[in-house]
Amino acid sequence: MRGRAARMDAMILAGGRGERLRPITDYLPKPLVPLANVPILEWQVGYLRRHGVRRIVVCTGYRADQIENYVRARGMGRTVVVSEEASPLGTGGAMRRAEPLVRGDSAIVVNGDVITDIGLGEVAREPDTVAAVPLRTQYGVLEADGGTVSAFREKGEVPGMWMNAGIYHLSRAALRAMPRRGDAERTAFARMAARGRLRVARFARARWHSIDSHRDLYECAARVREIMRAPRARGA
Repeated sequence: MRGRAARMDAMILAGGRGERLRPITDYLPKPLVPLANVPILEWQVGYLRRHGVRRIVVCTGYRADQIENYVRARGMGRTVVVSEEASPLGTGGAMRRAEPLVRGDSAIVVNGDVITDIGLGEVAREPDTVAAVPLRTQYGVLEADGGTVSAFREKGEVPGMWMNAGIYHLSRAALRAMPRRGDAERTAFARMAARGRLRVARFARARWHSIDSHRDLYECAARVREIMRAPRARGA
């Protein structure tokens, strides 16, 4: 499994402003926000390297100079390349802009706020694949029988529903089909899905966090070292 991912470059989509992590992101780009005293970006680079990926393109926007300086200071310059956007391009636009920097016929793409133990080898089996994890709700759920409540359940997974895990294996053709500006989910991915050209790799038991809020940051910080040491989660 490792070999498939090792033969590819990877992109990290790291250009967003991280509004919900303010005031931290008033001074730092989201990829450099500390997670258990280590920047999110460094955890992600380590995750990709664990899977054998050796060359990474970081798509930057907000406070890009800080990310470039960090990459240089950490001595990552030989294996980490920065693709900077002068104005926000969205996830699709960022991928399209970075596509010429990718070597090979396809690339792994990771959203810049995802921490997980998803095994990339299974995502890399076929191009144009989206990783999925069970849909989780932030709220408690009640079950109703007619006009009465029959049970309460704590927040957790919603049975039978899946969500985008923010990890993709995309062909060069798919990267080139991205909009010059706009989000991939609303444009290229929507068209590919309508034509039956977008595969899914499900990970029912993966440990997965998306760092979208201060609460996410706190909860993930308590688990990130365990997640990064864990065996790679296999597909459902």
